[in-house]
Amino acid sequence: MRSTTTRRTPPCAPWRLLAAIGASVATVAALGLFPATAHAGTPGVGLGTADNFAVLAGSGITNTGPTTITGDVGTFPTPTESGFGSVTLTGTNHAGNAVTKQAKADLVTAYVDAAGRGPTTEVATDLSGQTLSPGTYDSANGAFGNTGVLTLDGQNQTNPVFIFHTASTLITASASTVVLINGADACNVYWKIGSSATLGTASNLRGTVMALTSITMNTGATLEGRALARNGAVTMDTNTITRSACTEPATTSTAIDSSETTTETGEPATITATVTADDATTPPGTVEFFDGDTSLGTAPLGADGTAELTTTELDSGTHTITVVYLGTPGFGSSTSTELTHTVLGPNAPANPQAPAAPVIPGTPRFTG
Repeated sequence: MRSTTTRRTPPCAPWRLLAAIGASVATVAALGLFPATAHAGTPGVGLGTADNFAVLAGSGITNTGPTTITGDVGTFPTPTESGFGSVTLTGTNHAGNAVTKQAKADLVTAYVDAAGRGPTTEVATDLSGQTLSPGTYDSANGAFGNTGVLTLDGQNQTNPVFIFHTASTLITASASTVVLINGADACNVYWKIGSSATLGTASNLRGTVMALTSITMNTGATLEGRALARNGAVTMDTNTITRSACTEPATTSTAIDSSETTTETGEPATITATVTADDATTPPGTVEFFDGDTSLGTAPLGADGTAELTTTELDSGTHTITVVYLGTPGFGSSTSTELTHTVLGPNAPANPQAPAAPVIPGTPRFTG
């Protein structure tokens, strides 16, 4: 009988297998058969309701000359705004209202998010002449500047994200610019500034600027993105600021109603808000109820787009009630019309007694 022998190939050592795979991947990448994937899929920085703002400040907004702003504006806690007579605004000026207050809170969250992104790649402080791929960047001295042309290359990725960290300042020179190629979009470019940002005369910057302190835009500077200052002011001078958005938020409207518009002191008053969107979807999020400028509280919107607030804290008198929808990403904020609510004081006694006649000294009193 002829015998047969089965030959078994010895197992490949794990390190040999990994080396072979690594060599193959390197070869394929070198041939350009894989698209660049470093940093691919990195999510953008969540701005919350600050996403709807083109200009947002902490200690006021100042403008000189004809400035054009596309997007909402507001400043909180200091509501001071000056020079807005020469501002052409396509959006809503929220000044220091509840929408701005919420946007400032969301800005703090976004700033912390951007600050924690990594790993970072260290590049030259002067960004001029550099072509950068999607990723997170910082510099050796903790500051960034641009004296010429910075090119951001999206490498045809889906939603490529660029994040720039500075421990101190961002300063762009006069006539400097940022060029976006291969799918890069200003809506996914973020500048996290450790102190203040200054945009040079006639310069062009793209991306959302989140400065811990202030933002100054010199004469003729343009910004495709957002000027968001956490604690300081935003100063403008004949600028063009266009809010960058990968998707535009739906326009909303807020209606207010009450089961009754007259109550007694101490009786509950129930106010109902209904928020609708122009794209026929039901907005999520929160509404805030106001008695004049005094907040009565907030309430979440239900699945049907309505929210209620019941209060017994209204004093006797006439009250002007409004509701503000604070907005969420994808849905713009809106404010209701005014609702007048009257609270009656305690009822007067049924048979009030007339006050006793005053006694004049020296006048005899007669009884009987």
